[in-house]
Amino acid sequence: MLQPPHQPLQVAAVPSQRAPAREDEGGPWHAEAVCRRDEAGLFFAPSKEPTAARLAREEAAKRVCARCPVMVECREHALLQPEPYGVWGGLTAAERRVVLARRRRREVELRKAAATEPIAQAG
Repeated sequence: MLQPPHQPLQVAAVPSQRAPAREDEGGPWHAEAVCRRDEAGLFFAPSKEPTAARLAREEAAKRVCARCPVMVECREHALLQPEPYGVWGGLTAAERRVVLARRRRREVELRKAAATEPIAQAG
C-alpha cells in the first residue's frame, strides 16, 4: 500500500512567504534543510515537557542542525524574524535571545565609537 511521504516541518517551521531566498541557488534556503526529513517533534517542545526531556530533545535537534547544509541561513532567519520558539540553526529560543542581546550591545558600542571618533580626530 502506498503511503503519503512524511514532511515534518514543511508548513510549521518555515512559512515560504517569509523565507529569504538563497543567493547561490536562487531558491528558498529551507528546501535544503535536513530537518524537513526528520521528526518535527525534535525542534518544537510539546506542552508541559519536563526539563530533562526538553534538554535531551534540544540536543538531538542540535545534532540534526549540525549536519545541515543551510544551518547558517536557518539561524539568520530565526534571528531576523525573530522566531520565538523551537530550535533553529542549532540554537534554542533562549540561545537566540542571548545572540540578539549581544548583537544589540555590539551595535550600541559601534555607534558610540563612531559618534566619539570625529571628536577625537578634531581635538
